[in-house]
Amino acid sequence: MRALYTDLYQLTMAAGYWMAGKQSELATFELFVRRLPPNRDYLVVCGLEQAIEYLTQLRFEEREIAYLRSLPQLSRAPEGFWDYLRAFRFRGDLFAVPEGTVMFPGEPLLTVRAPLIEAQIPETYLLSTIGFQTVIASKAARILASAAGRDVVEFGCRRAHAPEAGCLAGRASFLAGCAGTSNLEAGMRFAVPVFGTAAHSWILSFGDEKRSFQKLQELLGERTVQLIDTYDTLEGARNAVSVGRPLYAVRLDSGDLLSLSQDVRQILDAAGFHETKILATNDLDEHTIAALVQAGAPIDIFGVGTSLATSFDAPALSAVYKLVEIEAQGEVRYASKNSTGKRTIPGWKQVFRLADRDVVGVHDEVVPGGQALLRQVIANGEAVVDEKNIRRIQSYARQQIAQFGQPGRIVEQSDSLERLDRSCQFFQ
Repeated sequence: MRALYTDLYQLTMAAGYWMAGKQSELATFELFVRRLPPNRDYLVVCGLEQAIEYLTQLRFEEREIAYLRSLPQLSRAPEGFWDYLRAFRFRGDLFAVPEGTVMFPGEPLLTVRAPLIEAQIPETYLLSTIGFQTVIASKAARILASAAGRDVVEFGCRRAHAPEAGCLAGRASFLAGCAGTSNLEAGMRFAVPVFGTAAHSWILSFGDEKRSFQKLQELLGERTVQLIDTYDTLEGARNAVSVGRPLYAVRLDSGDLLSLSQDVRQILDAAGFHETKILATNDLDEHTIAALVQAGAPIDIFGVGTSLATSFDAPALSAVYKLVEIEAQGEVRYASKNSTGKRTIPGWKQVFRLADRDVVGVHDEVVPGGQALLRQVIANGEAVVDEKNIRRIQSYARQQIAQFGQPGRIVEQSDSLERLDRSCQFFQ
């Protein structure tokens, strides 16, 4: 695991902690989101599998240490610090809500408890992987709601901000309920179903639409999807049915999708291809999909690219990773912050879910009728849960969205947490 997927200041702080003799202090950090992105009612938490993998495999290679030693900011770090990095392992604990859980601002998604340096260094990676995948999963949930039960496939890896982002967007989208992705790496690595057949260049390379359809059908058989709008969409539909079965679907990628889907459906049905589906693409998002569904467009599958793989309208979360308490020599000191717009609540917390509200409380209290959402997933540096059954996670996410994905859910503090908050000494 590449240890330098992080910010410089994580390592300057690590060196400083080591020099100050603070490396053995037990720190508790919480990862949470300050506020929802625009036009979102909830978050679908995603990325825990990668967080667990990162923490359990985090190592500093010799070449990475050599690079760090070359930096002027770390030129005064003593030799003992570099020996510390050579032996570095995450030996702490991680608590997290299950992937697919619906969550709200101010609620801890992850809690890291570890010796101070071990808890500090992961901040950047955890914010990146949890923040990105959660924003994509949350966007996917919004798009799926607009599709009103029709399948949505993620088609956006070519528009993603990097190849790895495209792969993780495929994973996050499927986890939130999509039917699959076009990304083969996501298919291989995470067992996400993959979709896709041919582009316009396939048809253009033949110069004969019908012949290109025949050759594609020879290859794909029962999974044949013909792209019918390279020249004339309705003539393309007629050519597709003239080639005969099997014909799983036809794809529309341009023009007035409402009227074209209606006309194409008539052509398919008139030829007896009632089972053939219509797949629509072309810069779709939740708004265009909702309009098509409300207008009664006979579209069975929506392929969504740029809007989904980049969460185009809200591409980032206000996720933060904050120290909430630290223990040194048997004494616990609670940490909070009172900067304008950036206030944090002290203490190690738990989120309790009730039917009508969420309660954020002290980690070891009991809230009658409340289900504790955060559970331990790493103990002493070792994973204690298996978070890799993505179909099980998808089923759980669908249940969560159906039950809790509502606007305006109440999130309140327990009395115990409020007392702790009032007693804490704030700093700017």
